[in-house]
Amino acid sequence: MVIDKVKKVNEKEEKRVKNEKAADRMIGKWVKCDKCKEIIYKEELHRNLSVCPNCGKHFRLSARRRIKQLADENTFEEIGTQIHTKDPLNFEGYLKKVEALKEKTKIDEAVKCGICEIEGKKVVLAVMDGNFLMGSMGSAVGEKITLAIETSIEKKLPLIIFSVSGGARMQEGMVSLMQMAKTSSALAKHNKAGLLYISVLTDPTTGGVTASFASLGDIILAEPNALIGFAGPRVIEQTINQKLPEGFQTSEFLLEHGFIDKIVERHEMKHTLAKLLELHK
Repeated sequence: MVIDKVKKVNEKEEKRVKNEKAADRMIGKWVKCDKCKEIIYKEELHRNLSVCPNCGKHFRLSARRRIKQLADENTFEEIGTQIHTKDPLNFEGYLKKVEALKEKTKIDEAVKCGICEIEGKKVVLAVMDGNFLMGSMGSAVGEKITLAIETSIEKKLPLIIFSVSGGARMQEGMVSLMQMAKTSSALAKHNKAGLLYISVLTDPTTGGVTASFASLGDIILAEPNALIGFAGPRVIEQTINQKLPEGFQTSEFLLEHGFIDKIVERHEMKHTLAKLLELHK
């Protein structure tokens, strides 16, 4: 009888552990929308282009997933794969952190560039990725963006850049800041060549990226409710000694004040870009 009781206790404990593991697996398959608080099945969210089906919140996307949404199937040819992160300041632990992040995320850098087709229209496409050091712009990111611009000039193709960034990469100091000048200079040549550049701002686009190539598009689009700005609200308020209006760094506020040309829902983005490319053609 004692043995039977022990068996029952063990079976009960095994069942409890099994149920807990099953619950943990289920948690990994669901995500909570921080806007409407709805619990969404991840697969359903992915099928809906990572847009909350309840409130329309646009979740952040990896570069891979965004390229898959935009580029026609099997047309994306990556460029700049030979460009890798450098450590110009010998910043302690920087390259180890980068290598660990590469292993964890399977992402090489904070931007992916290539040539592809969007509804049959050939373009050079650069997509930043916030999953890699918050999309910060170091020398490799600046070099890849510049390569995309130069490829656009060389092949006489329109250029589209999707920005998402926390700003300059502090581990690279002044070298990081110089990427603002380098990308802007390349875009000046692109403009002189008479080519189309469409800049798309996503959540968040801040710091040196906003202060350089992200704001230099012939046409500037943005996703709904994206955070777009240079410095944080507190820094700006302390600098100008003025109270700022609520929501002044959202894409809706910037559209109202003429900084961007149009807010485009993710479901409409590919078709909108194709239409602009067709009009330019």
